[in-house]
Amino acid sequence: MAPRARANGEGSIFAYRNGFAAYVWVEKPDGKRGRKWVYGKTREVVHDKWIKLHGQAKAGPVVTRSPTVGEYATYWLREIVRPNLAPGSYVTYEVAVRLYLSPGLGKKRLDKLRVSDVQTWINAVGRSCQCCAQGKDERRKPAQHRCCALGRCCQDLSSATSIAHLRTVLRTILSQAIAEGLIARNVAPLVKLPPVRSRKRKAWSSDEARRFLESARANDDLLYAAYVLVLVLGLRKGEMLGLSWADVDLDAGELTIDRQLQRVGDQILHRETKTAASDATLPLPDICTVALGRRRDAQAAAVEAASPAWQPSDLIFTTRYGRPVEPRNFNRFWDRRCDSAGVRRITVRDARRTCASLLADLDVHPRVAMQILRHAQFAITMEIYTVVSSAATRDALKRLGKALDR
Repeated sequence: MAPRARANGEGSIFAYRNGFAAYVWVEKPDGKRGRKWVYGKTREVVHDKWIKLHGQAKAGPVVTRSPTVGEYATYWLREIVRPNLAPGSYVTYEVAVRLYLSPGLGKKRLDKLRVSDVQTWINAVGRSCQCCAQGKDERRKPAQHRCCALGRCCQDLSSATSIAHLRTVLRTILSQAIAEGLIARNVAPLVKLPPVRSRKRKAWSSDEARRFLESARANDDLLYAAYVLVLVLGLRKGEMLGLSWADVDLDAGELTIDRQLQRVGDQILHRETKTAASDATLPLPDICTVALGRRRDAQAAAVEAASPAWQPSDLIFTTRYGRPVEPRNFNRFWDRRCDSAGVRRITVRDARRTCASLLADLDVHPRVAMQILRHAQFAITMEIYTVVSSAATRDALKRLGKALDR
């Protein structure tokens, strides 16, 4: 006689294919009722799952169907990232999901995702030419095809840093899924990655910075004051380009940082800084005050020359017609000025590292420098101040800040 499929009191546990199955009526997140199923090889395994499922049903809504990684990533971008994070963060995450995560893991069920699935995907991304995978050369006009579309693979491989970023994105998505009760563990941290070698950051000497600034001032570069603020105050590019005249008090010698200019997709946004820790009111050394005064005079002349084509704006740094300076164009202007000054090309971000040595050479008081550099401990500032440049370099830098040189 065949064994009974259900024991007394078990109700909805029954034989199914080569094992057993069970279901519980639950309330779904949308408020409707539905069946949630569990499966197993033996009655005992399914019974344990069934009891656990009853507990979940009593605690609150239960998801009856696990979404795929692609479906959940789309929800995560729309409901978690876009409303709560900065626009730039959304664009970064969206690119990672669209170009890498969805094509590689998008069809995997979220609750069935294994470490081996993620490891295989990460390894495949690391050894695949992204020009081929994303059709970069294919999207160019036929006359502009130069590599993969012509059968000459350019081996555009992802760096170790990019691969680590992809794992971080997946880990963040799965952490949210855990918080929502969709999965029990996060498999992303268990994946092995190639080692990431940190790049040694570059910086100018005070002499190189002086030559750069002298070149910009001698040529009446419209961005001379911008270069001064980056080098002397260590402002980030977005912070500097987002400065408005309302943020500057030349009489008091102060500058307030609380906004930034940022390129996000096809928009240039003038918005708050990324974190509250980035906001600060900084004292202005003489060289900054003089440079900003010159910039105010130059902008007044530009308004008169461009009228009526001038676009009204309170921004300090604008084009000749009052429009915001495109952040990517600023990089190009910076590189050209490096070449004109005969100094090494370094990025705007790396130039911030020169700030401390310039403040020391300009004889800025250590306590003021500590405020500008935003050091937590005075000893750190003093350690930097023990390294100074030659007397000739110090004198030349001070001359750039004299009001009589305007």
